[in-house]
Amino acid sequence: MDILRKIQQHREDERRLKWEGTFSEYLDIIRERPEVAQSAHSRVYNMIKDAGIDEVDGKRSYSFFSEELYGLEEAIERLVEEYFHPAAKRLDVRKRILLLMGPVSGGKSTLVTVLKRGLEKYSHEDSGAVYAIKGCPMHEDPLHLIPHHLRDEFHEEYGIRIEGSLSPLNVMRLEQEYGGRIEDVMIERIFFNEDKRTGIGTFSPSDPKSQDIADLTGSIDFSTIAEFGSESDPRAYRFDGELNKANRGMMEFQEMLKCDEKFLWHLLSLTQEGNFKAGRFALISADELVVAHTNEAEYRSFISNKKNEALHSRIIVMPVPYNLKVSQEERIYEKMIRESDVADVHIAPHALRVAAIFSILTRLKDTNRQGVDLVKKMRLYDGEIVEGFNQVDVDELHKEHSDEGMSGIDPRYVINRISSTIIRKEVPSINALDVLRSLKDGLDQHASISKEDKERYMNFISIARKEYDEIAKKEVQKAFVYSYEESAKTLMDNYLDNVEAYCNKNKLRDPLTGEEMSPDDKLMRSIEEQIGISENAKKAFREEILIRISAYARKGKKFDYNSHERLREAIQKKLFADLKDVVKITTSSKTPNENQLKKINEVIARLIDEHGYNSISANELLRYVGSLLNR
Repeated sequence: MDILRKIQQHREDERRLKWEGTFSEYLDIIRERPEVAQSAHSRVYNMIKDAGIDEVDGKRSYSFFSEELYGLEEAIERLVEEYFHPAAKRLDVRKRILLLMGPVSGGKSTLVTVLKRGLEKYSHEDSGAVYAIKGCPMHEDPLHLIPHHLRDEFHEEYGIRIEGSLSPLNVMRLEQEYGGRIEDVMIERIFFNEDKRTGIGTFSPSDPKSQDIADLTGSIDFSTIAEFGSESDPRAYRFDGELNKANRGMMEFQEMLKCDEKFLWHLLSLTQEGNFKAGRFALISADELVVAHTNEAEYRSFISNKKNEALHSRIIVMPVPYNLKVSQEERIYEKMIRESDVADVHIAPHALRVAAIFSILTRLKDTNRQGVDLVKKMRLYDGEIVEGFNQVDVDELHKEHSDEGMSGIDPRYVINRISSTIIRKEVPSINALDVLRSLKDGLDQHASISKEDKERYMNFISIARKEYDEIAKKEVQKAFVYSYEESAKTLMDNYLDNVEAYCNKNKLRDPLTGEEMSPDDKLMRSIEEQIGISENAKKAFREEILIRISAYARKGKKFDYNSHERLREAIQKKLFADLKDVVKITTSSKTPNENQLKKINEVIARLIDEHGYNSISANELLRYVGSLLNR
C-alpha cells in the first residue's frame, strides 16, 4: 500500500535526522549554525517568516496561516508584528502570556493548532532543529550547562545569549554521571510532538476541586522516596507537568480564564522571570511560548476582578474577530464541508456565497459615513470596486468600530443549517434558496439570539435573497449568451470608440466601407440610460470615462471591462435588456416548443459545463429565474 510506504519513508527520514553527540560536539554545531540555539519565541517567528510573506499596499499576509485561516489577515499581521517579531528580538513582550480573545468559532483554536502542527514539522527541518540534554524529561537547553560566570565570555565568542539555569535533575546528573565534565554530557536532537509530549503541551482546566497543580508543574513520585531517601531528591520527582513537557516549544492554555487562581499564579514567574516553582526545588527554568484563548465576556469579567491585577500586565491580548469578507467566508464553509461526511453532496454555485452574505451582514456595524449602507460596506470589505470609494475609505470604515466582527452569526451555525438542509431534503443537490430557508428556520432554535437580533437577521436574510436574485438572473442571462465575456467586451469597445470620437469632436470610420460617420448617440444613450444617466448628464459621464482611460494609460494599466463599475453595470444591463424577453419566454413556458426546448437544453448544458451546476440545480435555477422575470 502507498500509505505504508509513506509511513516507512517518514520513519526513515526521522532516523536519518537523529543526532547524538557530546556537548563539545554540540558547540561545533552552534558555532556554524547559531540559529540552533534560538529561543522558543524566535523559533516560532522564524517558522512563520520562513513559510513566506506577501506584502500588498503595505499590508502583509503570511503563507504559514493561509491554508487554514481565512479572512483573518489583519488579526494575524498584528499578532506577528506586535507579538512574535518583538518577542523573537528578546524584547519585553516575550515575558507576556499571549491571550487570543474572540467570539466562538472565530478561529482561535485553529490558529493555535496551526502553530503546534507547524512546530512539529519545523523541528524536522535544518532551520528549526532543536537539541537537548539527552535523557532530560524537560528537553533542557544544553547551553544551561555553561556556568553563569562564563556566559559573558561565551556571548562574546559565539554571539549567543544564555538565559536560565540548569534544572535540579541535570545538576545532579552532571555530577553523578559525568563527574562534573560538562564537555562529556550527551546531547541529542529532539523533534517536537504533542502526542509524545515533547516540546508541545496542552492544559485544559477541569473541576477546581479535583484538579491538581501537578498537572502543570509535575509531582513527587512517592514510590521512589524510600529508594532515594528524600522528597527533595530530583530523582524522586516526576517532571511531567505541562510546563515541564512544553519547555523549548509552546503550551496551549485552553480556556485560561476559567482556571482556578492558584494555577494562574504559576504563570507570573514563568512569563516574567522564565522560571516556575515545583516541589522542594529551586526555581526551574523554562523557555516556552504560553498561548491562551478566551471569549470577550470572560475576559471582561476577568479584568474587572481586582484580584487579577498582577496578571493583567503580564498578558498581551490579541483580538481574533470573525472574518468580514464574503469571499473568505465561502472558503471557510468549503473547508468545513470538505472535512465532513457530506462532501459528496452537490451544493449549487452561489449557495455558500448567499450564506456568507447573510453571516457577514450580521457581523458588520452600521456606519455614520454618508452614502454607505451595510451592503456597500460588505462589498468594500471584500475588495470589490465601488464607485466613489477607494482603499483610504475602506481603512477609515475599519477604524470606525474597534469591536466590529466580535459578534454575529458564527460559521458553525451556518454549517449546521446546511447539514440540516442536506439531511432533510434527501437529494444529492441543494441550492441557495434551500440554504436561506434553513438559515431562517434555524433562527427560532438559536437560544442566544434576542428578539431584536432576530428581526435584524430576518432582514439580512431578505437582503441575501435579493442579492441572490440578481446573481441568479445574471447567471442565466450569461448562459443564454453563447460567449458573454466576448459580447460584453465588443459592446464596451464599440461604446468607448464612440465616446472618444464624441468628446474629441472627431468622426468614426466604418470598418467595412471606410466611410466617415458621426458618433452613434443612439447606441451610447441606450447604454447610459441603463444606469439612469440623463440627457443633461451624458457629456459629463462620457468625459469622466475618457479621463479614467487616460489615468489608466499613464499608469501603464489597461482599461478593461472591470475598470469602471458603473460602465460595467450599464453594459451588463444593456446586454440583459436585449436578452430579457427571450429568457423570460424560454424559461417560463410550461409547454416549450422545439426551438425553446433546444435553447433550454443548450443553456442547461452551459450551466453544467461552464458554471458548475448539475442537471438538478441547473433546472431549479431556470425555473426560479423564469418566475422572477414573470413578477
